[in-house]
Amino acid sequence: MKRVTPKEVSEFIEPLRVKPGTTVHLGKDFDPGYTGNMVKQTEGKRLLSLGVKALSEYQARLAAQDTWGVVLCLQSLDAGGKDGAIRHVMSGVNPQGVSVHGFKVPSATELDHDYLWRYQNELPARGEIGIFNRSQYEEVLVVRVHEQVLASQKIPEAEKGKGIWERRYREINDWEHYLTDNGFKVVKVFLNLSKEEQRTRFLKRIDLPEKNWKLSPNDAKERAYWDDYQTAFSEMLTHTSTEWAPWYVVPADNKWFARLCVSAVLVNTLMDIDPQYPEVGVEQRAALAETKVLLEDEAPAGAAADPFKVMMADEEKKAKRKRSKKIKAKRVNKAKKSAAKSTG
Repeated sequence: MKRVTPKEVSEFIEPLRVKPGTTVHLGKDFDPGYTGNMVKQTEGKRLLSLGVKALSEYQARLAAQDTWGVVLCLQSLDAGGKDGAIRHVMSGVNPQGVSVHGFKVPSATELDHDYLWRYQNELPARGEIGIFNRSQYEEVLVVRVHEQVLASQKIPEAEKGKGIWERRYREINDWEHYLTDNGFKVVKVFLNLSKEEQRTRFLKRIDLPEKNWKLSPNDAKERAYWDDYQTAFSEMLTHTSTEWAPWYVVPADNKWFARLCVSAVLVNTLMDIDPQYPEVGVEQRAALAETKVLLEDEAPAGAAADPFKVMMADEEKKAKRKRSKKIKAKRVNKAKKSAAKSTG
């Protein structure tokens, strides 16, 4: 299976990137139904499998290097596809190196701290990927749309007035800059869902009994604030897409394409980090060579001294035969086409 190159991934996600310093009008600037030049779902699924494979490889290197960490922030309205994206995109990674945290209504303990405290507490360690299913941006979204939520936060009254959102944008930007400077890449994805597609997904959750648990009546009631959320999203994207942590607006009406985009954004970040396996020093290599001899000497009668080496050699022979068959098949097809042209 062909490997994806950094250039291909970067070009694919570029239309999704919010250029820092630009003013965003979500409804005008980004189409929730966009699928690029890909119109076939089968092609999208094939590319997603490539992305999953690349993620697995890069995650192993990220963990081994133990220098960088990655924070993937997923934001969307209800039914935007965050859970499905996490499930499909991260299907091939080692679960020991990934953590997923959802942030809902703050607890009493969380309200006794600053508003970024609970997010800071759930950051991944170096070598890990942390996924925020909803993130620090709840503090400029739902808190902005619903004034009573802001009122419940125990900040001084004088700090709740004019300029609070601009201040929070700055504080979040500064926090993300601090994390980036310390080796933690912040990857921000907004799953952009249309109002009609959300309505359809809500109805599906009602019509299918096994999905009833996924929908609360309050989820549907939030649709009354649709325009307020669109404004809040637009302001968020405008003020917090930075050079060190840009936003990517992913079209979410087609789940297969949204998952492909999330995968591509995350792969692009890991390709940019380009983590490497630690190099082994001369002394350690010598010690490993001695250990290898000892292990080979322990081989029971009739067993290969190094079974893994034999297995790898067999796999290489199989791959070589497969390549030869492909080359032969191409030559036969080429000869048939040539013969057909000459007789035609």
